[in-house]
Amino acid sequence: MGTVHDAELYSVGTDEIVATFRTEGECSVTTVVGEAEVTTSGTYHSARITGLEPGVTYPLKVDGADPSELLPDRVTTLAPLPGRILAKFATVNDVHFGERVCGRLGTGEQMGPLFESAQGAEPYPVVMNRGAIAELAALDASAILVKGDLTNAGTVEQYEEFLAAYSALGPTMHHVRGNHDAMVTEQIASAHAPFAVGIPGALLAVLDTVRPGTDRGRLSAAQIEWLDTLAAESSDPVLVFGHHHPWNPASDDRPDTYFGINPDDSESLCAVIDRREAIAGYFAGHTHRNRVRRFAAARSVPMVEIACVKDYPGAWAEYHVYDSGYVQIARRISAHDAMAWTEQTRHMFQGMYRDYALGSLDERCFVHSF
Repeated sequence: MGTVHDAELYSVGTDEIVATFRTEGECSVTTVVGEAEVTTSGTYHSARITGLEPGVTYPLKVDGADPSELLPDRVTTLAPLPGRILAKFATVNDVHFGERVCGRLGTGEQMGPLFESAQGAEPYPVVMNRGAIAELAALDASAILVKGDLTNAGTVEQYEEFLAAYSALGPTMHHVRGNHDAMVTEQIASAHAPFAVGIPGALLAVLDTVRPGTDRGRLSAAQIEWLDTLAAESSDPVLVFGHHHPWNPASDDRPDTYFGINPDDSESLCAVIDRREAIAGYFAGHTHRNRVRRFAAARSVPMVEIACVKDYPGAWAEYHVYDSGYVQIARRISAHDAMAWTEQTRHMFQGMYRDYALGSLDERCFVHSF
């Protein structure tokens, strides 16, 4: 057994946990939760233990790792929802095909360090998305949503690269553009949004939040009206998706250049959520972090952001829909080559990126009742 580094309790479900870490060289490490255990081998480890009971607190131990804020010595599985799972679906975002250098802020300011794939090696977006697609394909999901920043520079060639990769998931895959996809042309992935995807137990409503030529977001009046009508007529709970996150209507700061959906349009979105009780959450990417906020102006439903595929932590999100609510379980891509890349890029932005991107455990994994 070698020394364990960067151990994190990354995922907690109703019946499972996932801890991730790396070791110095090829090692075998045993992770124990209660009376269950799993042994992983290699340099990069993703230890998944299943078969646990919902809403139960278990002791947690990774051999060679001391307990920490990110690896507690006890873990409580998510509380159960009544009934059975009606459907599973998943989301990914910020896949950035065509990117070659990681760690730039997109402004004149430079914090460093920067990372890029080794000369002659596969570009890291290819590595990361291959790992994500393999895990998504194994999920047996009713739908898979790719919610923006399909490309790095918005070129047709990069979009075709995205389509070639993600089309392997078949007709369950749906996508919408992000700001990176509308920097060169407004035509990439713009014609089909807004749209709805029906799955057992829920309706997934997908919005186009892009303001072409800028990293900032917006929602047109037509899309707000579309969502309002959809939610009013839906007999199922509605979950809403877009690339950009909304501004908090309770904020004292009302910037003209908000990085997400502008304040006026955010207020319109929140007003729809407030009057349409069918809407049970809004889910975004864009910020490259895991975060959940709840706004009083929108009935305190989860306003979710999911970290990116392309660098640390290498994320996607899994959802279980019940007739009484849903479960979000944030996932970290576990392929060894993907983990090798994300273990490097956790150190971006002068070492501050890990804490920014990771978010708290209850922002990654939670239960919401309808």
